[in-house]
Amino acid sequence: MEYNKHFEALLTENSSQDIFLSLMNNLSNGLHEYWNIAEKILQGSRVKANPPEPEYFSLEKNFFSLVFLYSFYRAGISSDRRVLYAGVNQCLRGMVTGCDNILDDEYKKTLDTTLPEKSYRFRSVLDIMISDRVLFHLLQNQAVNGEILDNTVGKAVNESLRSLLKSGAQEASEEDGVNEFLKPESVLLDVHHYKTGLLFQSPWAVPSVIEENGIRNQFDSMKKALYDIGMGCQIMDDMVDFARDISMKRHNYVASLIFHGDTKEKRMMQDKMSAGKIDENDCKFAENFPEALREAVTVSSKYLKRGVANLFKDEHMFMEDFAVNFITKQIGAETFFQ
Repeated sequence: MEYNKHFEALLTENSSQDIFLSLMNNLSNGLHEYWNIAEKILQGSRVKANPPEPEYFSLEKNFFSLVFLYSFYRAGISSDRRVLYAGVNQCLRGMVTGCDNILDDEYKKTLDTTLPEKSYRFRSVLDIMISDRVLFHLLQNQAVNGEILDNTVGKAVNESLRSLLKSGAQEASEEDGVNEFLKPESVLLDVHHYKTGLLFQSPWAVPSVIEENGIRNQFDSMKKALYDIGMGCQIMDDMVDFARDISMKRHNYVASLIFHGDTKEKRMMQDKMSAGKIDENDCKFAENFPEALREAVTVSSKYLKRGVANLFKDEHMFMEDFAVNFITKQIGAETFFQ
């Protein structure tokens, strides 16, 4: 809970508690609603949803969700709708994380259930199935209560899938491995643009269907800010996952910088690949290639700082350094930026 305390202290120092406390409350209510619906869906089955632990609501677990909620606030979306979209975003998160778990042969939990811990593949499948159904129930409940029009439920559900498939199709194209090192600019424009840039805009898929036209003039600027944050994050991921991506023959920005850059570093990488001397679990492997790493840090920082600067209001710019530092540490890239 280190970042929770740091966050609270930062808000107190800058006299900006109200909006961020409101957003955290929106987030908590949305997460509760997600869990409550999931619990009801599972009733009568052989699987139950375990009550969420306190960390389920922590800033560490939900920082990006808070960032998305802040973008809704900047666009003038009401508090009640932000609660709805916090629940919707948790659904999207459950689907994306579940898919990533299966593709990466790991398990990151979005919903705690009574399934055996080691059954991580089916737990991932269940996370996807539950999240898909919770999304429908969230929107259907809004329609029943007269908060949204009936005909927007199907449109919003469909648009949420379309937004995720932009990233998913890119992931699918790399599943069997790739046989070339694209130029660095092509990795950014043709791979990371879809994989993570547009993925960070997916929380806006449902609001784009539901919200009134009157506030849509803010949509593009907020989506652009989130896009830049996503691109910065993906380049950081490429630094951390460099060895793993090379081993699994996936596109990687650092690898492309090496292959199309310094001759000495390219030769070193080819030698290590030929000799099979790449440990896919070595998160610091990129440090062996300082020229490429330096360029990757520069480009990642440019994207991330620009996105954060365009996201926050002037009176909330004290959050800029906090957000950049948090994201860098959360991804595990802090050693590269020292």
